[in-house]
Amino acid sequence: MRIEMGLAHFWAQGDLVTQAVAVLLVLLSVASWCVIALKAHGVWQARQCHGRALAAFWGAPSLPAAIEAIRHADRTGVLASLAIAGANAAELHRQHSERGIGAGVSVSDFVTRSLRSQIVEAQASIESGLTFLASVGSTAPFIGLFGTVWGIYHALVGLSGATQVVLDKVAGPVGEALIMTAAGLFVAIPAVLAYNACTRGNRLTLARLDGFAHDLHAYLTTGMRGRPGDRLVDLGAVRAGRGG
Repeated sequence: MRIEMGLAHFWAQGDLVTQAVAVLLVLLSVASWCVIALKAHGVWQARQCHGRALAAFWGAPSLPAAIEAIRHADRTGVLASLAIAGANAAELHRQHSERGIGAGVSVSDFVTRSLRSQIVEAQASIESGLTFLASVGSTAPFIGLFGTVWGIYHALVGLSGATQVVLDKVAGPVGEALIMTAAGLFVAIPAVLAYNACTRGNRLTLARLDGFAHDLHAYLTTGMRGRPGDRLVDLGAVRAGRGG
């Protein structure tokens, strides 16, 4: 006796709950792969252009030229936004240092606050989508397991009342129900791997962003130029050392 097995047969034999779980796993898989593609492109783009963007910024003859150069070189917009925010903060302090709510605040503190605020916004943008990948990676196996348990239950209910239960009648429905477990792992594993890879790539980007913020802070407050490849210093240390 030939047993019909396969995804189409499983779909036809499943009830509404089983089909809903299968659709949910498909949607999670499609959404996670879209996020993975976007984040991978962002990490690759950052690695390709950030070094050139920093070199273009520090190689410019003036601050306006440096900002224009980094805007063209930084395709991610992360470093360019930080440079614009710092330059705007320094200019705003020079124009309104004697009045307004910023009166009495040193240019170092004023620029530091602006750079920190921009770093927070950049970090939120860089890490967007990672929570979704982590959620998919942690919940998809359990969603698949729920579909498996429900499918086995549905198969056993269908066999209830039979006077004779043979292996052929049990193996097919149970084997098809176990597909849900495999589907859950198929959705979860790429999401977990992509989350770990993107987290590492984002950590490198944020470290470079902190280093650029330190050099930019020093240039805007003292006129000292930074150089690409200088040692990265945390922005909090900058404020502690210069925020007097």
